Amino acid sequence: MHAATSEERGTTERVLTLLGLLQQRQVWTGPELADRLGVTPRTVRRDIERLRTLGYQIQASQGVGGGYQLGPGQDLPPLLFDDEEAIATAVSLLTGAGDAVAGAGNAALRALTKLDQVLPTRLRHEVRALSASVESFGGGRTPADPDILMTLAKACRDQVEAGFDYPSGNQTRRRRVEPYRLVASDRRWYLLAYDLDRDDWRNFRVDRMTQVSARTWRYHPRPAPDAATYVQESVASRVYPHQARFLVHAPADTVRAQIPPSAAVVRQRGSELCEVTSGAGSLDFVLMHVLLLGHDFEILDPPELRKRCHALAEKLLSAGATTSPAPDMEEP
Repeated sequence: MHAATSEERGTTERVLTLLGLLQQRQVWTGPELADRLGVTPRTVRRDIERLRTLGYQIQASQGVGGGYQLGPGQDLPPLLFDDEEAIATAVSLLTGAGDAVAGAGNAALRALTKLDQVLPTRLRHEVRALSASVESFGGGRTPADPDILMTLAKACRDQVEAGFDYPSGNQTRRRRVEPYRLVASDRRWYLLAYDLDRDDWRNFRVDRMTQVSARTWRYHPRPAPDAATYVQESVASRVYPHQARFLVHAPADTVRAQIPPSAAVVRQRGSELCEVTSGAGSLDFVLMHVLLLGHDFEILDPPELRKRCHALAEKLLSAGATTSPAPDMEEP
């Protein structure tokens, strides 16, 4: 790559100055811009074409009151991003939207909104499509490799197959998938994708992936489940050997504030009721966690959990009714 000449640097500086002028007020005539830049009207026209080539919408009108007008992006100073820079910035902001630092999520979302305003139309569509490839439930997750996130998000956006190495038991196997959505939980990032070898929908932990790559082979989108709900249900219950459902006598928002999103799925069932679905290695563990919420509840599923509830209740009653004298302490 050759070093930029003084003429090239001068042209770049002039074009950036032209962008700043177009941002300052709504309409400029050609002679006005030429006078401010110290160039000829012909040079102004060439610089306008350079900006249009970069993707900025600059409208030109004739007659009295006519001139050059900058399109979308004039509310803030225009940004000169190439495709990779815009996409990388969007992924970083999307990752930051789940930061555990108070207020960081809202700040990241505001920054995404501003980025959307100042980018040229072509790149704005790229970032919007990328943002649509990411969903979330909860916040405060551990960071993920931004390069892997960017590769997967672009594969979701472009609807191309992806491949990666993923642990399965004691082995690591290559997985071929049709990526659908990246989903951020309160703990980590997941990819919801159609597994081509298992012919079914699966979710994968991004932090367990290695050798991630996207192919050029495009796929036709299949009917897909709701990404955030599917991953949350899988993380909270389906991965465990035992699942249980409860009807809790409390508003859903109240219960959601008590349970991490990765530990249970909470659905509204009326203004003062909600359904809680969770899983664990033992049904006793799930039962005790729901009990400790402090609300009245009913067991919906599985039926055998009702028997365990009675058995645990008898043990608790027995423990509460029995008072054993403290053992005598022997003198040393």
